[in-house]
Order: sequence, then C-alpha cells, then structure tokens
Amino acid sequence: MKNYKWLAAISIMMTAIIIYSCKTKFNTAKAGYKATSTPRAFERGKVLVYSICAGCHYNRSVNKFIGNKIDDVPEIIGSVYSANLTRSKSHGIPPHYSDAELRYLLKTGVARDGRFIPYMLRPNMAEEDLNDIIVYLRSDDPAVAAADTTVGITHYNMIGKTFMNTTAKPLPYIKGVKRPSENNPVALGAYLVDNIGCFHCHSKSLIAINYLHPDQTKGYMAGGMKLKGENGVSIVASNITPDKNTGIGNYTQAQFLKAIKDGEAPDRKLHPPMPKFQKLSDNEVDAIYAYILSIPPQDNAVKK
Repeated sequence: MKNYKWLAAISIMMTAIIIYSCKTKFNTAKAGYKATSTPRAFERGKVLVYSICAGCHYNRSVNKFIGNKIDDVPEIIGSVYSANLTRSKSHGIPPHYSDAELRYLLKTGVARDGRFIPYMLRPNMAEEDLNDIIVYLRSDDPAVAAADTTVGITHYNMIGKTFMNTTAKPLPYIKGVKRPSENNPVALGAYLVDNIGCFHCHSKSLIAINYLHPDQTKGYMAGGMKLKGENGVSIVASNITPDKNTGIGNYTQAQFLKAIKDGEAPDRKLHPPMPKFQKLSDNEVDAIYAYILSIPPQDNAVKK
C-alpha cells in the first residue's frame, strides 16, 4: 500500500513538473498593418493611453510610462510587473513590436513571441482606437519618450506557471469593431466601461473577468473586490450599479462627472487605485453615466 502511495505522489509531482516547464506558445500577428498617424490620432491616442493603460503602466514617481509592480495580482502566482511602454530600445515594448504585433497584443493578449499575457486584453476595442493608441506610443510625447529602465521582471512561480499553461487562454481577434457614435450614449458608455476597464475592478474577482462579454462577469459593477491602495492599504471597490441604497443610483450626472474626473464623490474623496480620468471628455463621462443607469441595480453593500 505504501508503495502505491509513493507512486501516486511521484506521478503527481511529475505531472506538475511537466506542466510547470511547458512553454505554451500561440499564433501571433502575421498580416501586415501600419498605423495611420495624424494630429487627431495622436491626441485621441493620448487620451486612450492615459485612460486605459495608465492604471498599470504609468509610473507617477517619474511621470512616464515605465511600468509598475502590479500589487493586485495574487502573490500566490508570483510577482508581476507592467512593461515599459516608452520608446526605449533597450527596455521599451514599442520599438521591438511592429504595428501589427502591437495591435494583436492589445486585442488578444498574445505577445510577439507567442506568450499569452492574461491581463492585457481588449478584444472589443475599435480598430480606430487601436490605431490611435499605437500612434501615441510611437510619438515623442515626454511621457513615452525613451526611458532606459525597468521597474522589475515578472516571475511566475510553479502555481502561476501551472495556471498560465492550463487555464489562461488567449482570445480571438475580432475584426472590424467600430467605436459607437456619440449620438448613442448608452452604447458608447458600454464601450468605454469595457475598454477603460471599469468592470475589472468594480466586479467580484480579477480572475473571473469575462473580457469578451463584460456584462456576464460575476458581480458585474457591484463592487466588493479588494485592491491595494496607497502605502499598501486595502481598498474595497465600490458598487457602481444604479442601486439607490448601496450603489450610485442617487448620483446626479454632475456629481458623477466630478467623481470620475476630480475624484470627489458626493460623500467622500476617492483614493488610488481609482484614478482621475481627467483626459476623458465630459461627453464620454456622461455616456458612462447613461450606461450605468441602464444596467440592473445590484444590492451589494461594500465597506467604503
């Protein structure tokens, strides 16, 4: 009997080692693509990069997109650092990626070497917005000008590698997505909530996000997720459904605008990791507000 137990233990260990050491690779971009650079594309790209990418990649100590340690990734899988997005030839991503590879990475999470990066996904992003993000990352704007540095190297432990190689899978490249018209505020708001990533933090769990169908994410927009704030202080994400008792159903449009752009809610100041989305237009924030009012209210009281 003891021999059988030892054999079973060895079998489990060997399986874990195989999974751990397996380097799963996926198909990456093959088709040629070149972003179209215009002054408008640069300005729009800057708004998008600050609104979408800054939460992870913008280092406020130097005011540049050199990356950060991602404290909200569970430590049980290892240490994760966001990449340097500046034009550094030694440390930055943009100089080493073609426009096609950057676009594919943003949509599917698959890097140019075939690795899957599970937290870098925007499958529903419009082609024009992808274009504008790439234009900005290729620009000489000070925030993305070359900075030859790194804040750290991502390292997955055995548990992290097992998860990555057996559970995490890339998403399909959805072609032809268009940005909704500003004349349809609810549709535009849904698009922004998806691509800015509001539902990532304001839902139940980071590991249960439905990137393809955001509104099917568990606890969608009802808050409760524990995040790391300033100086490592725990922050619980708010319920931002239109529930009048536990959500933001009593916010006026003006109050919502002030909360999103200035970090001042009617009853309190908002703190990191909640950023101030000062580069979004008032119309875009109003569209997010219109969309939130259209989703089902969820009665979920979270600690403020």
